[in-house]
Amino acid sequence: MRPGTTAAVAASLTALGAGAAVAAGRYAAGAALRPNAGGTPPGFDGPPLTVHGTAPGQVTLTRSLDSLIPGIYGLTGRGCHAVIGNVLDTGRHNGHVDGASPDTVVRRLVRVTEGELRPGTRVRITPQVYRGTPGDALGLESEDVSVPGELGPMPAWFLPGARETWVIAVHGLGTTRDHPMVVMPLLHRMQFPVLSISYRGDPGAPAPGDGVGHFGDAEWRDLDAALRYAIGRGATRVVLMGWSVGATIALYAAARSALRGHVAGLVLDSPVLDWRATVRALAARRVPHSLLPLAVRAAESRTEAAAERLADAVDPERLTEPVLILHGPGDAVASWDETLDYAAARPDLVTVREVLNGRHGGAWNADPMGCEESLRRFLTPLV
Repeated sequence: MRPGTTAAVAASLTALGAGAAVAAGRYAAGAALRPNAGGTPPGFDGPPLTVHGTAPGQVTLTRSLDSLIPGIYGLTGRGCHAVIGNVLDTGRHNGHVDGASPDTVVRRLVRVTEGELRPGTRVRITPQVYRGTPGDALGLESEDVSVPGELGPMPAWFLPGARETWVIAVHGLGTTRDHPMVVMPLLHRMQFPVLSISYRGDPGAPAPGDGVGHFGDAEWRDLDAALRYAIGRGATRVVLMGWSVGATIALYAAARSALRGHVAGLVLDSPVLDWRATVRALAARRVPHSLLPLAVRAAESRTEAAAERLADAVDPERLTEPVLILHGPGDAVASWDETLDYAAARPDLVTVREVLNGRHGGAWNADPMGCEESLRRFLTPLV
């Protein structure tokens, strides 16, 4: 091949490679930004597990990092859902259930809420423990309500309580308004009215106009609508409680809402404080590491430089209300270091509970008793 031809071919291949890289970056950005409520929560998206057997109060699962994680979780598969508790047997010696082996883990089976856990069933562990309505899952009185938003009506659950301070709960990535049910029994005992909301992109809620999520930069307006709804129904003060991106939505609303004067406090589980780091973490599941900068840039272009507005919304100097953060240092999606820096900047208002085994959005799951005690102490002065 002549030198000129060689150079032309090389240039063509380089251009093709660059174009493919940009396309891959855009694809990864779209995957990271696409609403995924009710899908697989990031941090819990390892390989599916197999049910190897069950016995009264026990289920045997494939041994993996997911199946060994301590705490209380949902177990979900095609046509089935269950609530599971802590590990009873690692499978490294004689198991409690027929079929236990060095490759399996035996966990407490609290109850099966849908379908059957048959041997061979493929399942995933999720921080979304309960499924259905608060009445069905927890026996708590609740009302299906509709919150008027700028894109249309958004379904929510309202749980009545005697206090004038409400809690508005905002789920995060890969979950739905079912997720906040993990703390509803505690809030009910403390007599807080609770509004567990959906927002754009959720099942039953309006779709975002551009088809992607904005890490709170647009979704906060749906929480603002929920604030108006709560105040219209008699709330005098509101605690915003959010998981993952829901925590970030709460920070946006506390910084931007015209009703922010009614916000009495914030409870944040695994808050996304570094937008770019979270996009990289989500995109890394889709593309090679070398393409992650392209994915971040593509995501920024699709969301109109939301990173800058997020930096403003999560500026600790803007805080005027107390904040409780529940977070784990092993969170691979939302930066633990960012949480520590955020708290260090405002030690007068921000308290952090470190949850050692807490994955993204799963602090309560890993340490229910510890997190509920922290919640009780934080919420009591806010009533």
